[in-house]
Amino acid sequence: MAKHVTPRIEYLRVKNYRALHDLELEGITPLTVFLGPNGSGKSTILDVLAFLSECFTVGLRQAWDKRGRFRELRTRGATDAIIIELKYQEKPYLPIITYHLAIDETSKGPYVAQEWLQWKIGDGKPFKFLDFQQGAGKVIMGENPWEHSELIFEQLNSKELLAVSSLGQFAKYPRVGALRSFISGWYLSYLSADNTKLLPSSELQERLSPTGDNLPNVIHYLKEEHPERLQHILNSLSSRVPRLERVDAEIMQDGRLSLQIKDAPFQQPILAKYASDGTLKMLAYLTVLYDPEPSPLIGIEEPENHLHPRLLPELTEECRAASANSQLMITTHSPFFVDNLKPEELWVLYRDENGFTQAKRTSDMRGIKEFIEEGATLGSLWMEDYFEVGNPLINHG
Repeated sequence: MAKHVTPRIEYLRVKNYRALHDLELEGITPLTVFLGPNGSGKSTILDVLAFLSECFTVGLRQAWDKRGRFRELRTRGATDAIIIELKYQEKPYLPIITYHLAIDETSKGPYVAQEWLQWKIGDGKPFKFLDFQQGAGKVIMGENPWEHSELIFEQLNSKELLAVSSLGQFAKYPRVGALRSFISGWYLSYLSADNTKLLPSSELQERLSPTGDNLPNVIHYLKEEHPERLQHILNSLSSRVPRLERVDAEIMQDGRLSLQIKDAPFQQPILAKYASDGTLKMLAYLTVLYDPEPSPLIGIEEPENHLHPRLLPELTEECRAASANSQLMITTHSPFFVDNLKPEELWVLYRDENGFTQAKRTSDMRGIKEFIEEGATLGSLWMEDYFEVGNPLINHG
């Protein structure tokens, strides 16, 4: 695998988060896709990432409240803390860093029970260069924290605050700050075709919102600031949408933005609200994938909705190209979308006999690699029931 230039998650473990009682994913690739029956936990994996990112951007309390607090968040029957642990490599020449976060609650609300960062320098032993419990702990300064460096005691204002989010704002903790920037910059998409048809106010906005309701603003921004990138997006869209000629964002008399679609042979464009849902969703996805300043991690849920099946293998390749600059994690139900994937990029999720989510990578399933080498595709192998798990009509527990 080519060396990456942006941070990558290589490992994820989640405990006690809804159906993810104890889920472990190792060897996560730049393009990672989750497949499985309804209720298998695909969306929950993306929600874990969204929850973690929101803890950094809007705070633990708001992210917790939004999801119904622990009565909805914690795995049914569990009493222990929710744990999210990831291993990521910030840059190719730096060691892999482990980030561990444990969240629990009292009658007054959630708090950070434990939070630490760990890495290993050369042949030495792994050591923690940040170690906090309930709002207090120690951290090492500098670009390259060493095991025998001075540990500085820090006290946060509240047990609800994340140490990485708080201390990462200080220049003296660059490794902590890098993780803060990484997680805060994630983009988790919940695009809706209806939202892309809205008429927002006309200010320029650089990045598409999770729901896509500011698509006209982003197109307007690209038109003004990155016309070549917008043209690339429109060229890709035109190759997939027959006779599409132009997409534009125009300021209306009342100050709102109108997204307009022009197709041949008609002289006048139509408003986005009259355009195909599939056209608008494809435009929105391309806008995310070809952002001039791409997010380090992009999560997309079921991109096949409203799109013609024949467009999905090409969208997979668009995602693969974008994974050179952003790590992508995608959920899907479509055999057409997974057809162009490699076995190590596709994970199949299922519920075990206790009702908890488990995951198995297709490269670890018996015979799959050999079938692919003989010219089969993952989509056809899935539909012909060659996967060991993931058939909703069969109980694999």
